[in-house]
Amino acid sequence: MEKRIPAPLAEVVHSCLADKFSRNEVMPDDHYFFRVISGEVKIVLSDVTQVFGPGDTILLPRRQLSTVIQYPKDNQPYQCVLIIFKHERLKDYYSRNRAKEQTALSTAVRSYAKHPLLESYFGSLIPYFDLPDGLPEKILALKIDEALTILRTIDECVDAFLADFSEPGKIDLASFMEQNYMFNMPLKKFSYLTGRSLTTFKRDFINIYGSTPQRWLTKRRLKLAHDLLSENKQKPVEVYREVGFENLSHFSYAFKKQFGYAPKEIL
Repeated sequence: MEKRIPAPLAEVVHSCLADKFSRNEVMPDDHYFFRVISGEVKIVLSDVTQVFGPGDTILLPRRQLSTVIQYPKDNQPYQCVLIIFKHERLKDYYSRNRAKEQTALSTAVRSYAKHPLLESYFGSLIPYFDLPDGLPEKILALKIDEALTILRTIDECVDAFLADFSEPGKIDLASFMEQNYMFNMPLKKFSYLTGRSLTTFKRDFINIYGSTPQRWLTKRRLKLAHDLLSENKQKPVEVYREVGFENLSHFSYAFKKQFGYAPKEIL
């Protein structure tokens, strides 16, 4: 079940997954600001995994590659209230509120402890989801402004994310791929994040690795899967999604083709 405060761009959402388990690779085009009501959410980055539960408030910056896993906990469904900070909203806000000058931070998930301003804000949103006609645009705009003002009050560094309207520039392809190969995304997304067209991305990739991106990604993901199975004693059903495969049967087939034995034979 998902309720939205009706808006042209669905900027405020109440999500409830009931008994469902949800896992998605995401690279949001906008900043996601959300409060977990019940259940748990696991956010997997290239170098760290974080788990959040009821009462936790999280900011997932735009263009942050991550795997987001949402699931029930303690007989409660996963529920959250999500505010999406759209590009145009942010530009309008910062045209009226000067951003603090600071050194840009590396992109990462930011989390916030309970705070009276956050408790009051999210508590005020819940009743709005029952309005039959939704919030008027002017009130929605005020609630978005309020969220941004609260964030800037409790996090002095957040402007480095929210006030950054730049597009990704050309970066070192090899370093980026070694850090993010496990994320199951279209090549077009990988090329965009490295500041390249898809054609240039494929050409540069072959020049660096002597292989097509698809073949390299499969081989690299299978190596990671082998390590997780043999060293961490994880089960194939726990591993295949973590390393970027969409289903267990494809993973098992590719694994056996690569190593000569099935994933379950390692255990």
